[in-house]
This record gives sequence, structure tokens and C-alpha cells, in this order.
Amino acid sequence: MNRQLFSHIDTWVFDLDHTLYPPQMALFDQIERKMTTYVMRELTVSQQEADQLRQNYWATYGTTLAGLMTHHAVDPIPYLEEVHDISFHPLQEDPDLRAALEGLPGQKIVYTNGTQPYAEKVLQARGLEGVFDAVFGIEHAEFEPKPRRRAFERVFRTAKLNPRKSAMFEDVPRNLIVPHALGMRTVHVAPQPETADHIHHHTNHLSTFLDTLREA
Repeated sequence: MNRQLFSHIDTWVFDLDHTLYPPQMALFDQIERKMTTYVMRELTVSQQEADQLRQNYWATYGTTLAGLMTHHAVDPIPYLEEVHDISFHPLQEDPDLRAALEGLPGQKIVYTNGTQPYAEKVLQARGLEGVFDAVFGIEHAEFEPKPRRRAFERVFRTAKLNPRKSAMFEDVPRNLIVPHALGMRTVHVAPQPETADHIHHHTNHLSTFLDTLREA
């Protein structure tokens, strides 16, 4: 990877789930089950109906929560507390990723559609506590999720970052559309690449990608 393509970057923004830990660690499976249980209970629907609603809301609104807030006036705070009440034992510490992150020059930020307290627990379980300068959750975007432009703008304004001097790392391709439009360098972190105009780079191994940038 050509370090020159990132030579102007002074702020590094990372998504959390399936970005700072690999999908095979299966942490998010627990959250999905909790979301389904919540929807079944609160809307009095079957598991099949709940799963379908979750998928539809995620596709349409960016998160299940956004759909629940739009159509069912769900209070986001107790919902988020419930679905994030999970075990973090599936996660493993990653000293290679920690070293790679620490080697990046400038400010390092986590921005997730989860909450800040949840993100901090994930970072601790991964051995990444203290690496990041700031951790932003959906509460910092007034519960508007990525990929909505207003969500990014609220968080980036709080972080006081210049998008044209920043890079975004994210596993969901659509969540890179706005960062690209704002002038950020975009990196898709996933097992399989996806070709799109708003994706500059792809990696299936984040620490290796970051090491390449640092050493180039």
C-alpha cells in the first residue's frame, strides 16, 4: 500500500463491530438475538416477524433502533442498554492490532452505531484500551445512525476533524458513502472486497494494512 496516499491524514476514524474485531469472533450474534427478543416482546410479534422487521429497518434506516424509533416511538436508552448487555468473552486481545494503531500518526477515533459504554467494553476486551483519543457512540449523533449524513456531521463536528485530512475504516460499504463525499480516505474492512466508487481501499486484515501504511 502506498503510504503517500495517506500522507495527508492526521485523523483516523474506525468503526467498531466487525472492524476492530473480526466477524468470526461472533460477538454481534448476541446483540442480534437480544434485538429479536426485544422486538418480539415490545411489538408482540413472532420471532420470524421480529427478524424480518429487524432486517427491513436495518436496510431502510441504518439500524433496527432507527426503525423502532420512527414507527414505534421506542425510547433508545433502555433499548440500547438491554441489547448491549452481553458477554464479551468471545473477543480476544490483539497485541498486533494495538501496536499497529499506536504506530499511526495523529488522532485516532472510534465511531460506532453502538453506544460509547459498549464500545469501551469491546476495546478493553480486545486489549485496545487507551489507544484512542475519543470514542463516539450513536448517542453523540442524537441517536441518528450511520449512514445518515447528519450523524457523521454531528460526530465529526464534535471531534473537530477535517474530513479532507481524515480516513475512515468501516465494514459496511454504505457507511463509507458519506465519508467519501466529505473528502475522507475510505477503507473497507471485510473478508470479501466490494467494488464501489466510494471505496478507495479494501483489507481483510486490519493490522497488516496499518503496518503497511506505517512502514511504506
